[in-house]
Amino acid sequence: MNKRQSFLPYGQQWIEEDDIAAVIETLKSPYLTTGPKIAQFEQAVADYAGAAYAVAFANGTAALHGACYAAGIAEGDEVITTPITFAASANCARYFGASIVFADIDEKTYNIDPDQLIRSISPKTKAIVPVDFTGQPCDIDTIMDIAKRYGLVVIQDGAHSLGAEYKGKRVGTQADMTMFSFHPVKPVTTAEGGVIVTDNPEYYEKLKLFRTHGIATTTYAKEQGDWYYEMVDLGFNYRMTDLQAALGISQMGKLQQFIERRRELAALYTKLLRNVRGVTPPYQAPEALSGWHLYSVQLNEQELGMSRKQIFDQMRSANIGVHVHYIPVYWFPYYQRLGYEKGLCPVAEKWYEGALTLPLYPKMTDQDVHEVVAVLKNIIG
Repeated sequence: MNKRQSFLPYGQQWIEEDDIAAVIETLKSPYLTTGPKIAQFEQAVADYAGAAYAVAFANGTAALHGACYAAGIAEGDEVITTPITFAASANCARYFGASIVFADIDEKTYNIDPDQLIRSISPKTKAIVPVDFTGQPCDIDTIMDIAKRYGLVVIQDGAHSLGAEYKGKRVGTQADMTMFSFHPVKPVTTAEGGVIVTDNPEYYEKLKLFRTHGIATTTYAKEQGDWYYEMVDLGFNYRMTDLQAALGISQMGKLQQFIERRRELAALYTKLLRNVRGVTPPYQAPEALSGWHLYSVQLNEQELGMSRKQIFDQMRSANIGVHVHYIPVYWFPYYQRLGYEKGLCPVAEKWYEGALTLPLYPKMTDQDVHEVVAVLKNIIG
């Protein structure tokens, strides 16, 4: 079996000299923490998504936590999400003592199934956290219709989908609030970071309050003097730094270029894998245009005559950084202790058993994709 000379990760940032220069310029400025770059970065994200407001946080998990605060989620509430996601999509509501209800996924898109979502609603349901898994937008129109019918808040986890489109419109304005992540493997990066976009001015004010200790400059505070401020609620220090925002501003200028390259690489993968025995390329819904954060295939172990783990290990041995996204959240020991059991979402569990993520990021070459597929074909014979 051929082996690459260098390791090819499943995802990676693309930092260039202008990105570095933007950070250095901020290092030389009077502001390192919360300064003018934060507002500039927020405006860049809001403008791109077409949203009225954007609020930057230290990371995507903090942003989801803030969205749950803005939505008024509390102990005794139920929040519905998908099991095929990173743990933060569920944890964000657990921080407030809410119970998580996992709705099974659609067997084609791997996103939350609206039919299963409806079956999961109870009188205690407060919010829905749908996830745009791998960058493919969820069926947000149907989800919003369901939410309006039952009076629920929708917090769209778009950690994978900045730059993706749903029915010809960029992700970011369809839900009540949408979270974008700026982790290094995401569409663009601020090293660590997250943003909530929304058109709701009340949510906007609550989000800003929550990320800054619950401290606000109230009318009373203004009357006392410029030094005075008040802590009006229990918030967190979830602020992004100007250094991160400076990098984010530079990166946002390259987002569309990065997304187009991801789509080219994904199309090449799909072409090369089209008739490979036991390997199913990811399905794309006709109403959605994925941002292709991940390229996740399904392996049929019975047809291949070997396990996913065998393929995974051999790919890694060949310096191909395959991965698996994601383990069903309720399989984790923490959620097992809360009473969740395996078998809860059978479609999700069956999908997980055959899932394999292939490397995909804009700095990859076409030759990289050919090598990944060649190694995979060699392994499965």
